[in-house]
Amino acid sequence: MSKAPSKLPPALRSKYFWVLALFAGWMLFFDKHSVLTQIRLATTVNRLERDKNFYEEMIREVRQDLWDIEVNKEKYAREKYFLHKPTEDVFIIAEE
Repeated sequence: MSKAPSKLPPALRSKYFWVLALFAGWMLFFDKHSVLTQIRLATTVNRLERDKNFYEEMIREVRQDLWDIEVNKEKYAREKYFLHKPTEDVFIIAEE
């Protein structure tokens, strides 16, 4: 008796192909270091880097405010809190 002809190409009939396909599928979807996990981690890293840049900018602004307070307290109080001497009038010009 002869074997029935298969309609699959020879590469798909190989057991090595199926073992390799099974291994690749396992590594892509089920492994601890799968592609889905790597994408999730990359997204988290990008979000954390954006947060880091935001907080570094906030630190720079706070340090600048601290420097302004230490160097020229009167100017800072006048600009930030609209403080004035009793004999002065304060005019606030609002920019649109």
